[in-house]
Amino acid sequence: MPSFESLRIPLILADYATVAVTLLLAIGVALAIDWAGMKLLRRLALRTPAKADELVVERIAGPVRWILIAVALSFAQRGIELRPWAATLWQQLAGFVVPGLIGWLVIAIIQALADVTIIRNDITIADNLRARRRRTRVGILTRIAVFGVVFLTVCMMLLSIPSIRNVGVTLMASAGLAGLAVGAAAQPALKNLIAGIQMAFTEPIRLDDVIIMDGEWGRIEEIRLTYIVVRIWDDRRLIVPVSKFLEESFQNWTRSTAELMGSVFFRLDWSADIDRIRAKAGEIIAANPRWDQRFWNLQVTDMKEETMEVRVLVTARDASMAFDLRCDVREALIGFIACEMPGALPRRRQMPVPAENA
Repeated sequence: MPSFESLRIPLILADYATVAVTLLLAIGVALAIDWAGMKLLRRLALRTPAKADELVVERIAGPVRWILIAVALSFAQRGIELRPWAATLWQQLAGFVVPGLIGWLVIAIIQALADVTIIRNDITIADNLRARRRRTRVGILTRIAVFGVVFLTVCMMLLSIPSIRNVGVTLMASAGLAGLAVGAAAQPALKNLIAGIQMAFTEPIRLDDVIIMDGEWGRIEEIRLTYIVVRIWDDRRLIVPVSKFLEESFQNWTRSTAELMGSVFFRLDWSADIDRIRAKAGEIIAANPRWDQRFWNLQVTDMKEETMEVRVLVTARDASMAFDLRCDVREALIGFIACEMPGALPRRRQMPVPAENA
């Protein structure tokens, strides 16, 4: 008759095999439910004309699959007799995994809502002020929400460890001094973080705004929680702390509208025929497709000892069009004056010398 010791190893292996089969069966059921559910959701999303539903489904597909697996394993664990050390390990892993999966799902939902907002607000159209405003606010608030969810998730994961939880209760007494020390050390980062939250509601700048910062012309390319990326006209990137936009003055050429007025200056001789030049300027501007047909004029704005200053004002639908239009008008008028009115070009006059001083 076989002894107990000889039967112990096969019994242990049989127990392990039962546990493995049970867990694998639970995972299989979870994957089957996930496959059927996602297939149904994708089919429903394809029936709608908008792409927002498809983005939401794709965003939540990953976390939902793993949450279903975790739920299935939790139900399977109730029908398995685990040893004390295994049960403790299972609870410890669950304390880490469950908050992480919930946080992952919440972040996926937040990012899906942000994607929907981006799709519904196209900033490539001509009148994109409202779209830029919404995308800027959603972008900043999304980063703040994700940061908060990650912070809370990590806290919940750490609180699942008894030793850390007990130490945390002990350290609460000294949290005031620790908070002061951390606040003093992280003052610049906290300053920019608070400024980023303030910017989401005050909106001094938005995505794709045209600004002048530190003497550089550029567009707002990215708005982060602590810094902003400005794409300069020659494709350089200017990295500016968020707080600088709230503490220092800067030019925003698209604050309320993208329409802009540009100026072109000329130095001409006093004898220049202003009426003729004005008529030619009107022909040049009217024939240019970059002019938005709102306004233009030509005036003498200043007088110097030997020349007069002539200013041409033109309007365009945005800053880029205004710059190109100014260049076109400048080139065309220079060519006209040089060919048709050379006497209007600036020249230096020399006073005659009296005979007695000759």
